[in-house]
Amino acid sequence: MSEIAAVRPLAAVLVSFVAAGLILVSGRRPNLREAWTILASVSMFGLVASMVPAALDGDILVTNLGTIVPGIDFVLRADPLGVLFASLASLLWIVTSFYSIGYMRGLDEDNQTRYFASFAVSVAAAVGIAFSGNLLTIFVFYEVLSVATYPLVAHDETEEARAAGRKYLAYTFFGGGVLVLAGTTLVYWLTGTVDFTPGGIAALANADPTAATLAFMILAVGFGVKAGLMPLHQWLPEAMVAPTPVSGLLHAVAVVKSGVFGIARVVLDVFGPDTLAALGPDRFGDLGIALPLAALAAITLTVASIIALRKDHLKRRLAYSTISQLSYIVLGLALLEGDALIGGLLHIPAHAFMKLTLFFCAGIIHVETHTDYISEMAGIGKRMPLTMVAFGVAAAGMAGIPLVAGFVSKWYIVIGAFEGGNGIFAGVLLLSGILNIAYFWPIVYQAFFETPDDHDEKPIAEGPYGGRDRVVADGGDATDHAGDDHHSDDHNSDHGDHHHGGPPAGGWPASNWRGGESTWFMLGPILTAAALSLLLGVIPHTVVFLRIVKTIVGNLPGVMG
Repeated sequence: MSEIAAVRPLAAVLVSFVAAGLILVSGRRPNLREAWTILASVSMFGLVASMVPAALDGDILVTNLGTIVPGIDFVLRADPLGVLFASLASLLWIVTSFYSIGYMRGLDEDNQTRYFASFAVSVAAAVGIAFSGNLLTIFVFYEVLSVATYPLVAHDETEEARAAGRKYLAYTFFGGGVLVLAGTTLVYWLTGTVDFTPGGIAALANADPTAATLAFMILAVGFGVKAGLMPLHQWLPEAMVAPTPVSGLLHAVAVVKSGVFGIARVVLDVFGPDTLAALGPDRFGDLGIALPLAALAAITLTVASIIALRKDHLKRRLAYSTISQLSYIVLGLALLEGDALIGGLLHIPAHAFMKLTLFFCAGIIHVETHTDYISEMAGIGKRMPLTMVAFGVAAAGMAGIPLVAGFVSKWYIVIGAFEGGNGIFAGVLLLSGILNIAYFWPIVYQAFFETPDDHDEKPIAEGPYGGRDRVVADGGDATDHAGDDHHSDDHNSDHGDHHHGGPPAGGWPASNWRGGESTWFMLGPILTAAALSLLLGVIPHTVVFLRIVKTIVGNLPGVMG
């Protein structure tokens, strides 16, 4: 690989920082404010896209801004892995910007200027994370991201929203951030450098094994906080109190993806597959110290799927789905085998397209029908046909059904698990796919094939492991939405029709298939994200993300397989 001095990595980061300032000064002119958002998102994507050919050719564009601390520079490097994440974040910022306009105006939300400005800074931090050339630079942008997303999580300014924001900061800023800094310090003490190097920092292979193992564990846990690995996941479901476009940002674009991206950097460019395979007790086998990470990912993806079964609130079910799906990426990385690495990295864009579609669908349902609970959605496909078709496409991909993006990435991971002699992890992946069908299919089925009158709730399992408990209240049956799934009418009290969720009297009215269900500011992004899911599933070799991923893995020395 050759390095070329360039300003484009810095420009890609600065464009949205500048946009945030322009958004703030244009707060009294909503059309201009949102025009800045669209212009900045398109400009950022254009800058990042212009770096893709260089990444595919093996060239790295570098912006060095000088020394942060003695021996460590503040450097931005547009290498293939960074371009993968930056191109995803910048592309989906365009899609999310249009959706945000429809969503925020549709609900007549307060503090829209702060919202769009915070969103711009958050995406700038995500692209900064993508292009960070070393652990200390990524730590700086990591903390900027935590601070910038707090106003988004706490946007509603209710006590619930503020509590969720405080928990988010406690986990990501004071928890994950401190651990990342501690791991960075330990790596620098062991090697004298924290620069990202394909295949890992060579000096770590000869460092004290105990200290190197400790450094890996600290960094994995630090980045694992944002990645939602259990038991570090509690902030993620709580953050669902935020507006739905923010949920999309958290789950599909910036925050949780920055966590798995950090783990990818640690596995591929700090320690490297060879060093990780050599570290750890003999009982860890061929995976070395990566085996505990793979086991934690396998446990997380299974347990989170089981929890998702009993969530009636749609966004919370999607939140636990995210926790599960992110662990596919971590597992693919931890298997240290070529095809598994390809699958894990490819699942970053695959999951982003599918999960953004699902959250956008949840948001448009909330805006148009004020419905948030799955048990109230029987027959809603009549009212929102395009939305629920897009939901079905993304849900199929999440379950690994062929022709959608999730199938391709999961296929690579499963093949890699078998090729590396780790068939047990392939079995876990297949089990998780079945669980995905179990918690997504009932939503799609009741939307199209049931009506409110003939709807019969069929929880997968009663009791604490699935479904929802039935309790007797006031002499009759009532549904107890356990724990965090309580209904709340407060957020709907401002709507003129006083409809607080579920079908109106007389059932769902029919909408045409030409967009009558909502504004195209929201429908357009939903269909775009769903189309991207299909493109990556049907013609993966012609989509640039797979080419970038294969370039990343092809540049790694010592990959098994």
